Amino acid sequence: MTSDFTMNMNEYLPLRDLVFNVLRMAILKGELQPGERLMEIQLAEKLGVSRTPIREAIRKLELEGLVLMIPRRGAEVAAISEKRLKDVLEVRKNLEDLAVRLACGRAKSDTVKNLEEAQRGFMASIESGDLIAMAEADEKFHFLIYDAADNEKLRQILTNLKENMYQFRLEYLKNEDARKGLIEEHTAIIEAIKKNDAEEAVRVMDKHIDNQEKVVVAKLKESEAAAKKSGKKQANAK
Repeated sequence: MTSDFTMNMNEYLPLRDLVFNVLRMAILKGELQPGERLMEIQLAEKLGVSRTPIREAIRKLELEGLVLMIPRRGAEVAAISEKRLKDVLEVRKNLEDLAVRLACGRAKSDTVKNLEEAQRGFMASIESGDLIAMAEADEKFHFLIYDAADNEKLRQILTNLKENMYQFRLEYLKNEDARKGLIEEHTAIIEAIKKNDAEEAVRVMDKHIDNQEKVVVAKLKESEAAAKKSGKKQANAK
């Protein structure tokens, strides 16, 4: 295992959570590649911990869909699948449609101001070129909408879905053209909330999420085609 990632022991978290955060970020950033095996002994040695927190972290990563348990092989990093993407975004679209619809009727006096500030933060993150900062800024924008919806149960469900959405959010943000579209869509959502126009807000939110699906699916198909082409070349060379 040659992946280069380390653990910050200064964080005030239980060891199992520290290990989970390190492995999760290594997967999301591509330091641990799809199909790469997660060997407990090697990971424990690399991070300077026992195998127990490694095992616990792998279980949590499996629940998030970031790791697969393969019979007689063990744990390996899961590839993004079109089915999982569509499943997650189907749920996300319906929940965020409800959130933005509620936000239009329940937005407080500072909601628009906070969204505009978050939008500036998102634009600044794009200028920085930091993919993780972009994902966090985009996430912050959407959570402000959940707050404005003023429905604790809805916010809780969307929070639970957050980890499943993060990987797809990162993949989408790798596309530079998509980033420009995100800025325009965020602005349109803010305007709709400002006008209390629930129908327009839902329309833009649907477009927002549909565009993410189109871009990521196209990238998956491109990767699959490249893998098949590479496989054929290797077969012909034998």
